[in-house]
Amino acid sequence: METTVTAEAGSLTAPVPPASFESFFDIERVRLRRALVILTGNAEEADEVLQDAFIAVWERWDRVEAMDDPTGYLYRTAMNTYRSRLRRAARAARRAVGAAHGGDMFAAVDERDVVARALASLSPRRRLAVVLTEVLGYGSSEAGAIMGVADATVRRLAQEARRDLRRALEGGDDD
Repeated sequence: METTVTAEAGSLTAPVPPASFESFFDIERVRLRRALVILTGNAEEADEVLQDAFIAVWERWDRVEAMDDPTGYLYRTAMNTYRSRLRRAARAARRAVGAAHGGDMFAAVDERDVVARALASLSPRRRLAVVLTEVLGYGSSEAGAIMGVADATVRRLAQEARRDLRRALEGGDDD
C-alpha cells in the first residue's frame, strides 16, 4: 500500500517516498513476502530472501530513499538475491556430486545404464560369452566348459559381441 498525494484535484497522483526505512519495511514486507513465497515455493526460503533483500536496502537506505521507485529497487534486489542463492546451490551440488567417490555419480549411473542397454541388445549366447571372458576374466576354454561349447565358439561369440557393443556404444542411445 503506497500513500499517494494529489498534486491538483483530479490530477496526477504520485507516490510519497516513505518517511523512514521502518515505514518502508512495514509497507512492503507483506507484499514482498507473498511474492517470494510464490517464487520460491517455500515460506522459509522466502523469509531468508526477504531478510537479505531488506538488509541490502537498509545498508543503502540513504541512496534508496531518494530513488523514484524504492519499491522497484527492493524487488530487483530480492530477485537478484534469489537468483544468486540458486546459482550458489547449483555450484555446491555440482561440487558435491563431483567430489563423491571421486567423480560424477550421475554420469557413472548414466554410463552403466548405456552399457546395460547395449548388453541387453545382444543375443543371450553373445552376452554370456562376453561377460564370461571380458567381465569375469575366464579364458575361452573355461568359458566354453561353462557354456557347453567349444572354446573356438566362445572366442567367435565374444568377438561378435564386442563388435556389436562397439557399434551400439558408438551409435549412441536412440531412445
